[in-house]
Amino acid sequence: MHIDPVEHTKSEAYQVLTNLVVPRPIAWVTSVNRAGTINLAPFSFFNAVGSDPLFVVIGIGRRPDGSPKDTDRNIQETGAFVVNLVTEELMAAMNVSGADFPPDESEVTAAGLQAAPSLRISVPRLAQSQASLECRLHQVHALGANTLIIGEVVMFHVADHLVGPHLHINGFAPIGRMGSPSVYCRTSDRFDLPRMTYAQWKQEHQG
Repeated sequence: MHIDPVEHTKSEAYQVLTNLVVPRPIAWVTSVNRAGTINLAPFSFFNAVGSDPLFVVIGIGRRPDGSPKDTDRNIQETGAFVVNLVTEELMAAMNVSGADFPPDESEVTAAGLQAAPSLRISVPRLAQSQASLECRLHQVHALGANTLIIGEVVMFHVADHLVGPHLHINGFAPIGRMGSPSVYCRTSDRFDLPRMTYAQWKQEHQG
């Protein structure tokens, strides 16, 4: 089947895209507004896009009335945010934080969570998250009805039991987004596939 986005509504095209580009990690973002209220919101248009410097990117849509979401506004005003990764025991709390709370009410409190101080930025991280990335705002780009936030990771927080020799991360199984509106997956089922070199491929095909 050929699906032409032009022939469908934006909502339908969104559903196709988000059900095909999977799994997507969830950026559970803490940010702070001018009054000091901690905002917490999940975004699945998120990924790492560079290692030198360490860049992550988040795509944030707008509210139905066209106004920016709290996370978008807070990041642009303060220049900092934290990406907290979501593991299965935090799914219920993440779901709570996705509700449309008013800007002066913190989702952290509503979800029964606690904030912990960051080391390089003023925005706090989530104490319960097994992994958090402190980020400084690098660039903002308007992309249609979305805002593309590029952040530089300036500090990692990783639970001690996950870190092995040579900083290898063991046993970390964050939840992934699998589709609209509410489909997720576990990432605990894994397999290893060593990368092949050209010499190995050539040997196999000429042997």
